[in-house]
Amino acid sequence: MRKLFYSINGGADGPTAVFLAGKVGNGWNWINLFGLIIVVLMLLPNIIYAMKFRDAKNRCNNKAMNILEQVGRYGSMLFMVVNVFGEYGFASVGAFLVYLFGNSALLLGYWIVWVLYFFKQKPWKSLALAILPTLIFLISGLTLQYVLLIFCAVLFGVAHIYVTWKNVKYEE
Repeated sequence: MRKLFYSINGGADGPTAVFLAGKVGNGWNWINLFGLIIVVLMLLPNIIYAMKFRDAKNRCNNKAMNILEQVGRYGSMLFMVVNVFGEYGFASVGAFLVYLFGNSALLLGYWIVWVLYFFKQKPWKSLALAILPTLIFLISGLTLQYVLLIFCAVLFGVAHIYVTWKNVKYEE
């Protein structure tokens, strides 16, 4: 485990690693490059789906939830990448490692479920595709200590899971 830690932080000692972890979250004080990469990787299967299933319809009739879903979605994606107000960053190397490995595992799971979903659409897969990005946004917000991202992640999660559940009920 020690070798893994040193390979991630470039062999830096404890205080230097905490400093580096804090700076990684801040990017250039307003851009989070890791967040941008995560958002792009999350969008790729969605773009493929939109091109493959152009006639897919949202069957959720609750306009408020549909609007909240979009506000939460775009807010989460924005705040994953852009630091709008002041400083944010990782409180510790542990928070950075949770961010890095937690998001990597969730993103891998997200892609696996997408591959399975392309072969056969099932309600559990639809719900997993609603829950996994919510968890990615939430872990990112919590580990970065970024309140706006946490707020948008919760908003997105509640609305997206609701809208997905309503659409799944129509599929059954």
